[in-house]
Amino acid sequence: MKKRILVHTALAGALVFSAGGASVLAHDELGGGAEKGDSLAGVELAVPLLEGSKNTGNLQEVAAVPLKELSEGVKNSTGDVYAHKGYAYLGTHSANGGAGGVRVFDMKDPSNPVEVAAFANIPGTWQEKVIVKTVNTENFKGDLAAVSVQKLDRFDPNSKGGFVLYDVTNPRKPKELGFWEDTSGARGTHELYLTVQGNNVYVLTANCYADYYSHGESMDVTIVDVSKPASPETIYEFNPRDYISEVSDENYDGYNWTDEEGIQRTAFAHSVKTDGTGKTAFLSYWDLGTIMLDISDAKNPVYLGRTDFANDVQGAAHSMDLAKGGTVLVETREVFGPKREGFESAYGYTMIYDIKDKANPKLLSTFRTDFTETIPGGATVHDPKVQGNTLYLSHYSGGVRTVDITDPSNPEEIGVYIPSRSNIWGVFVDRNYVLASDMGTGLKVLQKNGSQ
Repeated sequence: MKKRILVHTALAGALVFSAGGASVLAHDELGGGAEKGDSLAGVELAVPLLEGSKNTGNLQEVAAVPLKELSEGVKNSTGDVYAHKGYAYLGTHSANGGAGGVRVFDMKDPSNPVEVAAFANIPGTWQEKVIVKTVNTENFKGDLAAVSVQKLDRFDPNSKGGFVLYDVTNPRKPKELGFWEDTSGARGTHELYLTVQGNNVYVLTANCYADYYSHGESMDVTIVDVSKPASPETIYEFNPRDYISEVSDENYDGYNWTDEEGIQRTAFAHSVKTDGTGKTAFLSYWDLGTIMLDISDAKNPVYLGRTDFANDVQGAAHSMDLAKGGTVLVETREVFGPKREGFESAYGYTMIYDIKDKANPKLLSTFRTDFTETIPGGATVHDPKVQGNTLYLSHYSGGVRTVDITDPSNPEEIGVYIPSRSNIWGVFVDRNYVLASDMGTGLKVLQKNGSQ
């Protein structure tokens, strides 16, 4: 595949490799890096750049609520955040033994969120990602939650990884419906997405390193039919070797990949998402970029194309979202280590593509913050969310950034929120509020006040 040239150099990214090969200092278990964000938990940042920026631009903090302790003295850290019908759902990370489950907050008064339930708090695991959708099929009517489950110790015979389904029609009293197990030998499902196609309900999973650990017997991405939540059924596994000419058994082992330029790279599925119709899937596949599939027939997906990067740009496609009616793709690349010989020196960044022609994505622009190495450990972008012409980015110690993408070729930062000890994992836009999950301190609620 021809390498594309960067159009707008507002942001560049990097992936750290050791002299002997890949050594990714981000979310990369095999690369030897610590789990993302862990190095920031509880760290008091004392960087002049961050002072006084808490309510800058169009964001104002109206609430900051810590998680309840499910066990006395055990403090869980947060994972991602989602909102549905006036309730916020916070996943939890692996700190202090995990098993924090999903926390449910009543958001009737956004300035005073109240934690009203916890579910899926499974011993020996952690629950980062939760997606909630309203489902109306023959087998289930109500609000369905899909929760990722990862083992703390992938060799633990007493724990299972995969995902669990809950009925949250009454968010205060969640009811478990079914469990899907990842049997690849990996930890389980890292990120997932729940999507509805008429009477069919599917969960798409990103089971990091399933391909590598199973020696090709299982794949990183699966599509699971959960139309009957009590009995999830795997109907498809994505094998990049079957679709992408640059990938084969000769140059890819499920994790290590030597690209067509002879450059050693890393390729594994980190996250998955669909468009609003549920018919186009987007697989964030690290150095393979964002892979796009037509899943109108979920049992027989059709490969559409993928994003690419210039020869001097290191990969790490982490997450994505869509803008402009699905014609624009926002891709975030998570990179904690900014330097590798022969490549640009930069932390993780955001790339914005025109994907009207998915077989030939066109890079419109890139967006970077003013981070330097004086901001320890968190100078990379993480997750993107788009509402209208505004892009919301979580940035770990860099907080939450809002970006005007009215002109996707010229993104402009319009707001910054950086709380004390900032370690912002995820963002979600809910009505006139932005929800942010802070790994160390819980749920943050930010009001969009419209000020520039």
